[in-house]
Amino acid sequence: MRKRHSEMAAKQLPKKAKSRRVFGQRRKHPTMFRVGLYTRVSTFDQQTIPLQIRALREYADRRGWNIVMQVREVGSGAAQRQAREKLLESARRREIDVVLVWRLDRWGRSVTDLLATLQELQHLGVGFVSLTEALDLTTPAGRAMAALLAVFAEFEREILRERVRAGLAHARQSGKRLGRPPTAALQTNQVRKLYRAGVSKAEIARRLKIGRTSVRRILG
Repeated sequence: MRKRHSEMAAKQLPKKAKSRRVFGQRRKHPTMFRVGLYTRVSTFDQQTIPLQIRALREYADRRGWNIVMQVREVGSGAAQRQAREKLLESARRREIDVVLVWRLDRWGRSVTDLLATLQELQHLGVGFVSLTEALDLTTPAGRAMAALLAVFAEFEREILRERVRAGLAHARQSGKRLGRPPTAALQTNQVRKLYRAGVSKAEIARRLKIGRTSVRRILG
């Protein structure tokens, strides 16, 4: 009789919830996930921003995520992405749990840059999702894809190194001078000597292959 009561009590106990983790860290319940949305377009393609935002918000809603931040970037250049940096700063302060983007090329400037930012997010325990590529780094399959990106980044670096080496070798074979050209200051004596000989400033610059401004500066 006592054994039967023990078994019934055990059945009534709530089952322990499975651990949910993002990049090896304990997850919050999906409805508590704080997500930051990132959109980026070129200067001449701003009409696609509403499309990106709508798709991102719908996806976050389906996942039950709470949108706490939404930034957009407009510009043709790849060097400056201040809005992206603002989102990364929020991740560093642990103010968001997931970064959601429309497409990988909107987020990363190159494969190397993409990998570096994804690795930083992984270190912070922040998830990353790209809708177009269906890349979800909150899942084991997505993390496997991130490992492939590391391979591609190294491949890209090796290609660049090989191009540089090939370019230098070709320049040497062509007899081109490598490194920085000599500055005008190193030719001060020659400039003054030619000028005393009656050579014009323009002709001095042409002969010595330096700028006329440099010649005028040397001669005072």
